[in-house]
Order: sequence, then structure tokens, then C-alpha cells
Amino acid sequence: MDKQAQDAFDRANVDRITGHRRMRRHRKADWSRRLVRENRLTVDDLIWPIFLVDGTDTSEPVDAMPGVFRLTVDRAAEEARRAANLGIPLIATFPNIAMERRDETGSHILDPDNLVNRATRAIKEAVPEIGVMTDVALDPFTTHGHDGILRDGIIVNDETVAQAAEAAVNQADAGADIIAPSEMMDGRVGAIREALDAAGHQDVAIMAYTTKFASAYYGPYREAIGTGGLLKGDKKSYYVDPANGEECLREAELDVQEGADSLMVKPGLPYLDICWRLKQEFGLPVFAYQVSGEYAMMKAAGANGWIDEEKVMLESLLSFKRAGCDGILTYFAPRVAELLAKGV
Repeated sequence: MDKQAQDAFDRANVDRITGHRRMRRHRKADWSRRLVRENRLTVDDLIWPIFLVDGTDTSEPVDAMPGVFRLTVDRAAEEARRAANLGIPLIATFPNIAMERRDETGSHILDPDNLVNRATRAIKEAVPEIGVMTDVALDPFTTHGHDGILRDGIIVNDETVAQAAEAAVNQADAGADIIAPSEMMDGRVGAIREALDAAGHQDVAIMAYTTKFASAYYGPYREAIGTGGLLKGDKKSYYVDPANGEECLREAELDVQEGADSLMVKPGLPYLDICWRLKQEFGLPVFAYQVSGEYAMMKAAGANGWIDEEKVMLESLLSFKRAGCDGILTYFAPRVAELLAKGV
């Protein structure tokens, strides 16, 4: 059989097998791939987590997170301006509190003039159009590195919730647009909602860390906020077991009932299934936190030439969109925004 006859035979055979359905028709050119693309990553999907430190005109590198810095309040305001110019809609702040201000109960979180609140005021004054999200977890404020108040070796739930609600009001007073409670105490979303409303902050939203897992991916973050060497024991008595999925739905149902405006999954990539389930079950905005360990692994592999860091970064973020997320907290946010502005 000559080549022309062989080609005709092969085509006929494939047509018979596929029923003339050729999936590659839409893949043949850039224009056709763009035409049928199901998910897109845009700058509107990005939330940029930044770290804060006391002082002035200083940026301290975080060794475990190349390209990430702890910023003094003035520098944070400058970076917020850069973020706004790039089109990033929201930043999230996390403080590295000086050790002399930490104690067993994390009481400094209640200071209206603490580092978080000063940064919020400075950012909103410098860049009023950008959103600011703050956390009420106590780990940056305690001497033991736990997210709640530690008494006799136990994280006490109700006392922690009361303190978180009071801190949330202070943060809203300073100008926070979203309170994102990450300490995983029972009842904290409802308590914060009631406290915010009573203080006249009905327009301040709550993004609940609905499923914050007892994960091994948080190490570099703990270095960034200065709790890495402080933690006594682990956080398994209040974070979600990584083995559990149904429990996440029960957590989310409670958060929704208590008044959460949106739901967050943390970490991100290992829990894409949870992102999808929450979106399908509740229909609220769902966000994922691409945490420090995820970031550090990509940076390390990229630096060693084992992966194309830029392509893997973008592919990983797109996976969150495919899993139903409305946005992603990522330390890559400014770099991604720059690439998207260039049409990458």
C-alpha cells in the first residue's frame, strides 16, 4: 500500500474509532485554544499577603521565602501603592511582633495602636482604594506560638473567641475591610459578626478560614512572623485533620450559618478537592491560600533549575480557578500581576 492509500486508511480507521469526534480540532492553534478556554487567571483573582515589622524605612528578607520581606509600616504603605497600581484588589497583613510585646494571652492584639492597626491606617491613608484584610489569630502575639490563649496546656476556646471579637472591632476601627479569623476556634465567626455589627461595622466582611488544616506546609510562614522556635506542641486540637473531607463541610456549614461572607481553604494545592466541594455545596465566594511552603518549594526548585518557576507558578494558580476558587492568596501576587499586564 502506497503512502497516500495508507494515510487514507489510517484516517478512516481513526474516524471510525472516534465517531468523527476529534478533540484536537480546538487545540490546533492559539486562537482556537483561547476561544474555548474554560478558566482564566486575572489580576482580580489575587490577594497579596505581606509581613509587617516594627521600625522605619526597612525591608527584612525572609530567608525561607526568597523575594519576600518583612516591611515596616511606611514600606508597607509604599508596597500597597505598588499593588494598587498593578491592579491587585486586596492585601492581607501579618505581623512579626517584637518579643517584649508578646505574652501568654496575646494581649497586645487588643492594643488599638499595635503594628497591624498602625499598618492598616497607614495603608488606607496612602491608598484608600485598595482593600485591607487582617487576621485575629493570636500566634504572632503569644510567647508560645499558638493561635489562642493557652491555659494548663489547653487552648481555651471561649476566652480566645472573646478576645478575637474585641480585636476584630479594633481592626475594623483602624480601617480593615475584611476580617479573616484563622485561629479555628468554635463560634468565632458568629461572635465576630455580632461584635462588628454592635460597633457599627456592618459593612466589614468576614472571610472565614473555614478549613485550616494541621499542615506541614506552614514552616516558612512561622519564620516570617517569628513563631518558628516558640511553638509548644502542635495545633492539631484546633486545626482540621488533613485526612478529613466531610469535617470540612460541617465546618463550612457552621461558618455560613454564623455569618461568613466568604470561605477560605488553607493550604491550597494539597486541598483542591476541598475548594471544589465548598464551592459546589455553598455557592459563597471561595478562596485558597497558597501558603509559604508551597511558595518556598517552587522557589527552591526554580532556583535549582529543576522546574520552570514562572510556568509552574502560573499553572498552580490556574488550578485554583479550575477548582472553583474566586481568588487566591499568594506571595507571587505582584510578579503574577506584572506578567498578566504583559499578556502572559
